Amino acid sequence: MKLQEVKDILDAEVIVGNDLLNMEVRTAFGADLMSDVLAFAKPGSLLLTGLTNPQVIRTSDVLDIAAIILVRGKRPLSETIQLAEELRIPLLTTKFILFEAVGRLYAQGIRGCIEKVGETRDLS
Repeated sequence: MKLQEVKDILDAEVIVGNDLLNMEVRTAFGADLMSDVLAFAKPGSLLLTGLTNPQVIRTSDVLDIAAIILVRGKRPLSETIQLAEELRIPLLTTKFILFEAVGRLYAQGIRGCIEKVGETRDLS
């Protein structure tokens, strides 16, 4: 699925990365604990979170996250926006809560990075 389709499904606003909406995404991970993101998220996935600080961008950069979707209508700090621009990580915001946003994406074919802790997911 293209990031543009994700934007449409979530009625999201693009904060950073309008020029990157053509990227392909297949998996996602939702969390507000960056330690969970580090432990379970996979490169190329979407990250859905309510955190708006620069650490979200730094963690996403380390993991090669495709894009970040801020939930609950959250607005990022200016430092977060600046870092996302510098690292070219798309940053979007949606008014949906995390549960609803993840459910909408799942219903349209986006799958989780893992299904259960301790397992890997083969989406090839």
